[in-house]
Amino acid sequence: MAALNADLQARPVTSPTSPTPELAPLVADLYAKVAPRQRVHLLNGLLRPVGPLALVAIGAGAFASLLPATRWHVAHASLDDAVRVSAAQVLELARYVEQKSPEALMQLPDLLSDSPLWVSSLGGALLLLALRSWQRRHADGQSSSKSPL
Repeated sequence: MAALNADLQARPVTSPTSPTPELAPLVADLYAKVAPRQRVHLLNGLLRPVGPLALVAIGAGAFASLLPATRWHVAHASLDDAVRVSAAQVLELARYVEQKSPEALMQLPDLLSDSPLWVSSLGGALLLLALRSWQRRHADGQSSSKSPL
């Protein structure tokens, strides 16, 4: 946990080009603070766009155990996985998802808003606000880039 706090403090939470905070550190911070059952929901939301090769690479292989023994569909975390996976590993996972599939992060507000416990925590509220802001900016960018024809 101390390593995560040091990592979160060492990296800027906002980028110079955008006042919106980086989402990955907020996701990891929230993961560190919530109960294991909520962690499972968060992990499964983050794991949706992650393929088998990335599962092995992210977090020094922390997610490799989620590879199914049979045909690949999607990784699915259990309660035991949520207890085992650290917030620092979720930080790496969230950074990967933020780069590979930002639209997957846009689904997190729906996941987070299902539980009043998440929104009542400062980290959850900040993440929810950042994600809503990010959704609005993305939607504005999509509508302004559409051709009037």
